[in-house]
Amino acid sequence: MQSELQNVINQNLNFMNKRIIKLITLLMVSIIVSCNTPVTNDFTLVLLETSLGDIKLKLYDETPLHRDNFIKLIKSGFYEGVSFHRVIKDFMIQAGDPLTRPDSKNFPDSLQNYTIPAEFNSSLFHKKGALAAARQGNDVNPYMRSSGTQFYIVQGIKYTEEELNIAEQRINSQIKQGKFAKIIKETSDSLKLAGIAATDAEVQEIASIEMFKYLTSTPDFKLSTEERLAYTTIGGTPRLDGTYTVFGEVIEGLDIVDRIASEKTDASDRPLNNITILKTRIVRK
Repeated sequence: MQSELQNVINQNLNFMNKRIIKLITLLMVSIIVSCNTPVTNDFTLVLLETSLGDIKLKLYDETPLHRDNFIKLIKSGFYEGVSFHRVIKDFMIQAGDPLTRPDSKNFPDSLQNYTIPAEFNSSLFHKKGALAAARQGNDVNPYMRSSGTQFYIVQGIKYTEEELNIAEQRINSQIKQGKFAKIIKETSDSLKLAGIAATDAEVQEIASIEMFKYLTSTPDFKLSTEERLAYTTIGGTPRLDGTYTVFGEVIEGLDIVDRIASEKTDASDRPLNNITILKTRIVRK
């Protein structure tokens, strides 16, 4: 009886030893493969040389429409001579308006006439240093399309958890308002296309039914743990999340962003001393 028990134990030990050896072998192969696999850093880096210092930006591959559009404008030299025309301390610095160029008469208003589709991504948010696209408001821009040329860089402030809860409520309100405006426009366009005359009240009623379906099937926006950590440590502007496209971030030159944001401005938030983008270039692709 004892010898049979010993045989069973030995068999189990041999089986376990084989499994352990196999796991160790697989682990070693995995380590070797990972060591031989080159680490790629193929994202695009852009350098903005401004009259107050240099800012280096990383463009996100997760927002290809905005990335490629920005690269096109950089390569064309579009931003050279453009000013930071809107600066709000503890919020953001904005540039890219062609009307601030010396030869501005050759360019239309980029907020209205040159736009690109929104590319919202929940993992890309308005932390300090975030690069995002400016746009017109939801009332005239229900699809939240981005300006083709105007961008802003977030400075922001640090938030407490309670303040983030309030910001989260505001984000949800903005998302819902934007969605309802979009549904109203789509409803109105569909009725007109079908040749059906409808009053504003009737359009609102139909849109309200669709909005109710959206509200009952779509969960509220929630700030992630990563976002909350960033907003409470380095700061940012969370109220813009989910409604403005973030397509890059500052990797060098946050001190320059702070310096520009600290400039004195007039009643229109335009710096009293003109701050210009002198030169732009792609430094790595």
